Amino acid sequence: MSQTAHKPVALSIAGFDPSGGAGVLADLKSFAAHDCYGVAAVAALTAQNTREVRRVAPVESGLLRQQIEMLFEDVAIAGVKIGLLGNRRNMEAVAESLAAHRALPIVVDPVLRSSSGTEFVAPQDLPLYRRLFFPQARVLTPNAEEAGRLLGIPVATLEEMKAAAKLLQEQGVPHVVVTGGHLDKPADVYWDGQELDVFSGQKVESQSTHGTGCTFSSALLANLIHGKTVKESIVLAKAFVSQAIARAFPIGSGQGPLNHLFRFGENTVRVGISEMVHETARG
Repeated sequence: MSQTAHKPVALSIAGFDPSGGAGVLADLKSFAAHDCYGVAAVAALTAQNTREVRRVAPVESGLLRQQIEMLFEDVAIAGVKIGLLGNRRNMEAVAESLAAHRALPIVVDPVLRSSSGTEFVAPQDLPLYRRLFFPQARVLTPNAEEAGRLLGIPVATLEEMKAAAKLLQEQGVPHVVVTGGHLDKPADVYWDGQELDVFSGQKVESQSTHGTGCTFSSALLANLIHGKTVKESIVLAKAFVSQAIARAFPIGSGQGPLNHLFRFGENTVRVGISEMVHETARG
């Protein structure tokens, strides 16, 4: 009996969210929705639901390193997404484990703090985070708050997001996307050192927005793996997130998860590429 057609393999290195809205579970569902096979190395266990993060327990760094190394020993990894890591020892373990694989597309989503205020990366560890992962990232995908924390400056407005994208790219990341879902008119800013692109969309009113950053970055990686350019991958990932929010169904009593698997047997909603406004400016 012959096997089915080959699927590219995407690796998520992130935390475990029991509600399934963020972390490795969100990444794996996003990979599946983009015709990739997802594998994962769990960096931290969390006790959380749709309302709050109550506890974060980083896994032992040696175990995290072994998870990653054993996957690379056995599986042809096509790309890597990095999310929540938990502490500096895990940051170092991940960076060292990926040092020999820098040719792969690596998307770094700097999960620094939860929306409920739980710190995932201590302020004193931010310089180490930049030093370890900026050289490894092909694409960095902070939201406005995360961009501000990485730079040590306030970032909230669209103009501040544009400036932050340029400053982050100057620190050694080839491609930077600063996401702005908090804006009245959501917009993502992309800077590659030459052109500044602003991708605007329509706000989808929903309580199901838990894990949008994780989903965006994993969808972006999946599109890169399938041969799309970074700019194309951003547009497609943004449209995917919008659809996943629009097609979500209620889970929990707080900020519920997106519907990552809306493509499987469901009709889409007219939210996405056709409603985006794309502006390009020379830097």
